[in-house]
Amino acid sequence: MTAGVFALALLLQAAHAEPVLAFPEAGLDDSSAYQGYQTRFYRDSRRNTVQIYLEPKGSRAVLVWANAANESAGFTVRDRSGQPVRLTWEGTQAIVSESGPARAIEFRLSAAAPEVELGWFVLGSMRIERDFVYAGRQLLPFGSPPFQVAEESLLVAAVARVPLEERRRHLELLGVKNSIELRSRLEPRIARARRDGVEVVRIERPSLDGRNRLAVELRVDPGAASLRPGERTVSIRARSSGRVTFSVRVTTDASALTPLSRDQIFNREFRDFLASAGRAADSAGQLRSRRLERQVRAVELLSSREKLMAGLPNFATYFGRDMMMTALMMRAIWTPEMSELVIASVLGKLGPGGEVSHEEALGGQAIREHAVVYDSLVSEKALDRAREVLRELQRTRENYHMIDDEFQLPVLVARYLADSAVPATRKRSFLLDSAGLGASRQERLAKELALVGSLTRPYADRPKAANLVSFPKRDATHWRSASWRDSDAGYAGGRFAMDVNAIWVPEALEGMATIYDALPRFGMPQAGAPSRDGLRQAIATWRGARRHFEVTLSPREMKERIDARFAWFSDDESRYWEKVMAAAKEPQGSLAFLALSLDAAGKPIPVVNTDPATGLFLWRDAPTRDIAPFLRPFPVGLFNEHLGPLVANDAYATSQVWRRFKEDPYHSPRVVWGREVNLLLLALANRIADGRDPYGGLAKALQWTLDAVHASGLEHNELWSYRIENGRLLPTRYGTSSDIQLWSTTKLAVEFALSKLGRR
Repeated sequence: MTAGVFALALLLQAAHAEPVLAFPEAGLDDSSAYQGYQTRFYRDSRRNTVQIYLEPKGSRAVLVWANAANESAGFTVRDRSGQPVRLTWEGTQAIVSESGPARAIEFRLSAAAPEVELGWFVLGSMRIERDFVYAGRQLLPFGSPPFQVAEESLLVAAVARVPLEERRRHLELLGVKNSIELRSRLEPRIARARRDGVEVVRIERPSLDGRNRLAVELRVDPGAASLRPGERTVSIRARSSGRVTFSVRVTTDASALTPLSRDQIFNREFRDFLASAGRAADSAGQLRSRRLERQVRAVELLSSREKLMAGLPNFATYFGRDMMMTALMMRAIWTPEMSELVIASVLGKLGPGGEVSHEEALGGQAIREHAVVYDSLVSEKALDRAREVLRELQRTRENYHMIDDEFQLPVLVARYLADSAVPATRKRSFLLDSAGLGASRQERLAKELALVGSLTRPYADRPKAANLVSFPKRDATHWRSASWRDSDAGYAGGRFAMDVNAIWVPEALEGMATIYDALPRFGMPQAGAPSRDGLRQAIATWRGARRHFEVTLSPREMKERIDARFAWFSDDESRYWEKVMAAAKEPQGSLAFLALSLDAAGKPIPVVNTDPATGLFLWRDAPTRDIAPFLRPFPVGLFNEHLGPLVANDAYATSQVWRRFKEDPYHSPRVVWGREVNLLLLALANRIADGRDPYGGLAKALQWTLDAVHASGLEHNELWSYRIENGRLLPTRYGTSSDIQLWSTTKLAVEFALSKLGRR
């Protein structure tokens, strides 16, 4: 489709669309916690999710299109002096339309200035937008050097190095006549247009291979404002008022996903619960119903037949770990089809050695990653192979860098096979289905189970710390955080993660035992199965792996280390936390906890953490004492009455660890994670429901946690943070968190479990 046809192809079937969700929402959210941030979610003409957010710090507007290419289009707005300008919505509706492969959405914005300049247009993969903002590029002056995707620039330069005759073949595969035309695709093109009496400036960027187009059109009423395009920016000036109002129309021809309905996602019992909540007459019940409905809509926005997206706006694509964790937590409220969708998706993406894919790279991100491969092949003079890379530059790439997801799949499959509500004939058919992959799901599963067996065998044979499952080396002295706390500081520099070794591995081996026991009942072979006695012995050995991570501190040791940690707090923070400790009369009594990780020598890195909640949720016999650190106030334990359990407490570690968490707070004592809160709440609710709370201690812990996270006003978020001002702790939205996150929607499973206990 040519650019001209693409620009004019959206005249049919235009419709008005109201937001499906919006944050912050009056009556549900504390707008001050969002600090000016606003976002809305719409459905396009194919019911694919479109998120638009306005970020005030850099005055950036971004649209994320959660389609098969995970696209986004973003720009920054400034006044004449170069300062950020407050953006607001003009009306609630968007206009959605389509014609052929092209789909569009149009919305209106207003800027609090008589003249503004728009720049830093970034069109392509959401991953590129995310990295652009993470690097702070949106805050630079518009006159700074232009932004280009580094990997794509690498490919363009590599094409120019190819011998002339071969280069022509490479350029032909990219749909261009010469290197100059190819280089022009590295940056958006800005051009003026005029349509139906409306002044228009179009910013367009084709994909590097020329197969897709993403465009932004800025539109104004000529009687109210004027548009002036520049080389890399666009100016808008109001003719009379002190505000600039303009329309933004974003168009794509990327493929659409196939959304799922709530009846396909949630089982009958949960839908009845939801309907019952919706009939509440009192104000508290109505508020609860609104919160439930918002979470249900969030799940719908993330769910398609092709995949469950990890979250928006940052992760609008497949994440194996997020899907499996969510499926485990949502089993009580999801249909069996959802477990099958997740398992089938994971098995369909296994690596050649049975590795589980952590994340897929689509569209522009796939181009970005293939560009690096292409450059290396050209450098090696492997031109035939380089040409093949260009032929499929957008082919989906899988990331196999994580290790926790290897051990999650057997747990999920085992619980599916053990589900008595699913007929054995259905389970058999599901496992025998090859789904067009050349091998049945059972055969693919067998490969993954063999990998789990090989990874766990060294410790099962010789149970010493050095034989635990290790993170991969990042360089000569550092280890990559390759489990769910996957930020640089996530595991405090440790080599052996507690969650992987003390929780997931034993559960995976238990899952393998369940799977191998189930297969004969379906008339299927136990291909590659270890001996039953050998597997049981391995499980028993691995259940003892938690001993390597156990830490016990006396009150004196705790006070000494906390006092040292106070020196790293600001004066306001020190005063606040000292007051908290005095009110709780802490430290009193010793503290026992499972360390976050072990260092390269196998010694515990004493960071208190929320990961034991996973063990409490998964394993019926997990020690109840693991709950204690969740309930003691930070900086002794993890609890804060205004937030919930902080995801980590580094007070007992070294200054090197403090520094790492300060520089990278994503999994630090500055945040609470919704996933961890929900794991703890589900674990507590399940134990109470099973009659394992004779003295009421778990019920008290459950209520404390519920009250604290509700006090934050941010419990639906992926994670949330805080600031301390004038002696008060104020909950705040974490700046780069997702607004809807798949595993944070597990709050629905918590609410359902609470209803079974007669709680709200």
